[in-house]
Amino acid sequence: MTDFISACIKANEEIAEALQYGFDPSWFEKTVVGAGGDVSSKLDLMAEAIFVKHLSPFGQIESEESGLIGKGDAKIIIDPIDGSSNALSLFPFYGTSVARVNAEGILDAAMVCNLANADIFFTTQSKGVQQGKLFSTAFHTPHTAPHAEVGLFEKAYANPELVALLDEENLKFRAPGAIALSLAYARSVNYVLYMGSFRIYDFAAGLALCEGLEVIVEEDYVIVSKEKAIAEKIEALIKQLSVKE
Repeated sequence: MTDFISACIKANEEIAEALQYGFDPSWFEKTVVGAGGDVSSKLDLMAEAIFVKHLSPFGQIESEESGLIGKGDAKIIIDPIDGSSNALSLFPFYGTSVARVNAEGILDAAMVCNLANADIFFTTQSKGVQQGKLFSTAFHTPHTAPHAEVGLFEKAYANPELVALLDEENLKFRAPGAIALSLAYARSVNYVLYMGSFRIYDFAAGLALCEGLEVIVEEDYVIVSKEKAIAEKIEALIKQLSVKE
């Protein structure tokens, strides 16, 4: 394991320890509009401060909350709390995402953590994608569900016509509301679909964890699946809607 991934794990463990006895009332307070365009909560800023402490030695940090922090040849892209609305609603599907782009412009490491159940997923150039738990040193290739019955459709609420087409094709889904986490679980679901404009904070780490899967990335949608036929079927449905428009 690299020093960078070890630092990511330590940061996530510190955040998890802060959360283990419940949310401090102040964390629910909203502050200012962050660099990513959303209003930051004090929970977001608490997690960001922990990441800055642990990851600053490895490069310049680009955070969804505060923008560029520090200096360095490498750039570390973080979403301190992925699924902030879930977290602030005490819905247990929220976590963190971190991706590092080295001085040559290559994404060479990424990590996504589910703070609600301590699952962590990371990848490095030498190790490939690994899965484990916070506060554990045991890691393995990610769990795969070969006959998964549901997909994950992020921003389904904004795409009712596509929801109807997926239903007609019996492509069941859930919409958990944390895109980096959804991508991290891509191997254990039928597909992951995102519709709409997207930001680097949301996708850098998650897509890095989808190595070896069928991945389709376009300007206004992302599709990931273990099966090429499923990814292509969903893309055909999206294009069908475009023709109608």
